[in-house]
Amino acid sequence: MGPQDQPDYVNAVACIVTRLVPGDLLTELQRIETVMGRRRDGTRWGARLLDLDILLYGTERINEPGLRIPHPGIAERDFVLFPLRELAPDLEIPGRGTVSRLCRTVSAAGLVAIPEEAHA
Repeated sequence: MGPQDQPDYVNAVACIVTRLVPGDLLTELQRIETVMGRRRDGTRWGARLLDLDILLYGTERINEPGLRIPHPGIAERDFVLFPLRELAPDLEIPGRGTVSRLCRTVSAAGLVAIPEEAHA
């Protein structure tokens, strides 16, 4: 997605439990990105070391300036759906269907799984 002249990078998903409300969670994720060196200069899909997004927040649907949940591209992005399927294949994406079903609508071509032994 975005410019093709960038180095390879890792996409991953994580399931977390938080007491933060969605807006505060987004603020904290952006703070972490900044600490890790991300500069928001207005370049869309620019190279960056870290890009943290909120894909889902339970079953909530949020449509506010700067925060849309479920993430607006979740159902079309192979690099989100296939890692998410490893965690929760039967997870229901509000208004879209299950992760497993959505994976059948996109191609995994170009995705390379990181070998399990590399995770340790």
